[in-house]
Amino acid sequence: MQGLKRLEYRGYDSAGVAVLSEGKIARIRAVGKIDNLEDKIRGERVAGSIGIAHTRWATHGEVNEKNAHPHFAEDGKLVLVHNGIIENYRELKEKLGRVKFESETDSEVLAHWVAKHYEGDLFKAVQRALVFVRGTYGIVVMHRAHPNYLVAARFGSPLVVGVGDDEYFVASDVTPIMPYTKKVIYLDDGEVAHISRGRIKIVNLRDQEVKKGVEEIDWDEEAAQKSGYEHFMLKEIFDQPVVYEDAIRGRVYLEEGTARLGGLNMTDSEMRKIKRVVILACGTAYHSGMIGKFAFERLADLPASVEISSEFRYQDPIVDSGTLVFAISQSGETLDTLMALREAKRKGALTRGIVNVVGSTIAREAGAGTYIHAGPELAVASTKAFTNMTAILILYALEFGRLRNTTMATGQRVIQAILELPAKMNQVLEQNEQIKKIANKYKNSSHLFFLGRGVNYPVALEGSLKLKEISYIYSEAYPGGEMKHGPLALISKDFPVVAIVTKNQLYSKMKSNIEEAKARGARIFLIATEGDNEIKELAHDVVYVPPTLEILEPILNTVPLQLFAYHIAVALGRDVDRPRNLAKSVTVE
Repeated sequence: MQGLKRLEYRGYDSAGVAVLSEGKIARIRAVGKIDNLEDKIRGERVAGSIGIAHTRWATHGEVNEKNAHPHFAEDGKLVLVHNGIIENYRELKEKLGRVKFESETDSEVLAHWVAKHYEGDLFKAVQRALVFVRGTYGIVVMHRAHPNYLVAARFGSPLVVGVGDDEYFVASDVTPIMPYTKKVIYLDDGEVAHISRGRIKIVNLRDQEVKKGVEEIDWDEEAAQKSGYEHFMLKEIFDQPVVYEDAIRGRVYLEEGTARLGGLNMTDSEMRKIKRVVILACGTAYHSGMIGKFAFERLADLPASVEISSEFRYQDPIVDSGTLVFAISQSGETLDTLMALREAKRKGALTRGIVNVVGSTIAREAGAGTYIHAGPELAVASTKAFTNMTAILILYALEFGRLRNTTMATGQRVIQAILELPAKMNQVLEQNEQIKKIANKYKNSSHLFFLGRGVNYPVALEGSLKLKEISYIYSEAYPGGEMKHGPLALISKDFPVVAIVTKNQLYSKMKSNIEEAKARGARIFLIATEGDNEIKELAHDVVYVPPTLEILEPILNTVPLQLFAYHIAVALGRDVDRPRNLAKSVTVE
């Protein structure tokens, strides 16, 4: 049950557990959060030394107990849990013939499909069955006739095996395993594991045995807990100064005015041959990528583009050996980004990953890359990962820039400003109570606009996304100059505007855009630079951030917007860490 709770960020509309003991499988399922399952289990006798459990994020079928995992097949003899989507489940269902299905899910079809191939050897049955399966899966299968082993397999959805003392654990990430062991084996796509009390055997779908190394997790147990904060999200917002320092530690060199990220794995000569940078990402990582584009073009004089991963692979992307492609993903398992990465590799581009989770699929498949060292991020809405992704992209841009056109003096100025950011982030966080009071003024709004220009337009997008994700208030983000081309028609006294108007080259332009909104009666909340007293004339509410270099502004300016969204969501009674309909690691297309 504790393991399921640690995975609740992946999905939480229903959950279930199945335990095998004395030739019988006890299965209990419940709709809603893990607590509901725990309440249902109380009073039941669920004992044994082998079992599987799952917390679901619905992809097929409505949220009800019949669609909850684990799923039975072969009259309850075989039981399966599945993370992912089986694309050809209808085809498999037709081939199964007159099988009676309890649920509307593709996962139950997969359970029956494995059962169809079972002839006394569960391991062989899983191997044979998966040859015909299209889609993504991280599965664990248990059978009443085999009380001494489990079979696990993955393709596209993450799966990790924890190696304990005379015991094994299987999970879709390391978080639930951490209290019991820090030794893990990561399964790769197309691998099937036979896990018994005494050993683990891993083969591929061609029945070739695969030798895997055991890795050590370097996260500590305390890092995965709330540390006294009301929510994981609030803790992770306040973690940002510390984890940011973890991201840049050992990677910046003030004397030389440059950065060095060893994971890039390229010589200076190879770096100089790069003609273009493409950044692949989704959601919050996409907004970080937009800032990365600014950084590469400004610091390195390199043409850069940022692409939504789910669109990239269905276009006809023009990349070649002179293109460096960065795939950004907190989990390292975002399926859209993984598939886009594979497409870029197929077209001949150099690929690198920027991820948070050690051993994740993107980290392994990118060829090389950089860990952002944000530690476990357990709230669904990303905060500290955004900060560290952005920091890493800026460091990469500086490293390339120093090999091209950025002078040492400019590099030193950038590094000095980078080193000053943790203290400045703390200055913003000290305004938490003020931001909470401001949030309470806007909590009953049915919609808001977020405005930004230049490098702060992605900040507006990220602020809007955070508000939507956790408070369920509708919001839109626009470049300030775009408002007059249509959206201004929506502005009224009932349509508040949140704008980033820090002192940079677009300051006067942004002020004009705010004037346009204010003239139409909008309530104005501004993020402004410390000491800018005249901006108060335009605003109903202001939060000040310390000055920094323009390219670094997003790292500071996003923090008050994270707190703004958080406090509105709390005031509205939302489940901040587990917003409805969302999951932390998106391993489906």
